[in-house]
Amino acid sequence: MKSADLARFAIPAALIAVSAALTATAAEYPTKPIRLIVGFAPGGGTDTTARAMSQKLTDALGQQVVVDNRPGAAGNIAAEIVSKATPDGYTLLMGTIAALAINPSLYSKLPFDPLKDFAPITQAVDSTNILSLHPSVPAGSVKELIALAKTKPLNYGSSGVGGTGHLAGELFNTMAGVKMTHVPYKGGGPAMIDLVGGQVQLVFATAASAVPQIKGGRIKGIAVTPAKRSALMPNLPTISEAGLPGFDANNWYGVLAPAKTPRPIINRLNSEITKVLAMPDVKNFLFNQGLDPAPCTPEKFGDYIKSETAKWAKVVKASGAKAN
Repeated sequence: MKSADLARFAIPAALIAVSAALTATAAEYPTKPIRLIVGFAPGGGTDTTARAMSQKLTDALGQQVVVDNRPGAAGNIAAEIVSKATPDGYTLLMGTIAALAINPSLYSKLPFDPLKDFAPITQAVDSTNILSLHPSVPAGSVKELIALAKTKPLNYGSSGVGGTGHLAGELFNTMAGVKMTHVPYKGGGPAMIDLVGGQVQLVFATAASAVPQIKGGRIKGIAVTPAKRSALMPNLPTISEAGLPGFDANNWYGVLAPAKTPRPIINRLNSEITKVLAMPDVKNFLFNQGLDPAPCTPEKFGDYIKSETAKWAKVVKASGAKAN
């Protein structure tokens, strides 16, 4: 047999061998520690969610689940690491709306493809943002805010260009037909300080930063940004029901593996993560951080990422925002 013919047979044989090895690995999984990579520094919502899950998953899987923080580039560094990892279930990503659905439009080039390089496992949580106003702003509802924005200049602060707080404002501008001016900060904390001080007039703020200020009477919350009400502030309507039907700016996180991870591993992780997120102590801990558990099937999470990518692409284009 000629060498060219041997090469044609050798390549499929190698692929079969790799497939067989992964199948065997899936049957035994897990046999060693698992890394759950987070694209942000310790202390933020993504890290908080990962750490709330990690110990419980360690107990359930019988192997240590280690949270590995790799901050930088709005989550892109962590996503790249996982996209290039061996698809064996031992390197996972706590992905965010930023890296998976916003950054593909915000950055001119990414070192990974969110829709091709990952195997979705499950969404983990929804993170509520609250439309928060300084008390001096003469609006007590979404409809009143829209009417006000059509008659006088307003500005809104955010944690930075491309974040959910920024793009929630741009989505609001587009849907309401107004043009509030964006004021970017280097984090949600500085933006909230200036909102309390009256240097900016409103912020689409995280629940963790807004709720204490609302309860203290230093700012006023008029609506939440996701499509459903938040259990943390159940009396606040959604922006959708309060004046902009269809408005939905949900700051979500979810768990993914590298593409081609064997389906039995994906199913095992989906099952265990779903159980962990249903545990009362985990739910209560996340609730106090303004986070609502939202597990789902891998297929539903994959479809959600696709729909979110398409939606935010339009918002990024309308805003003119670019990261590089």
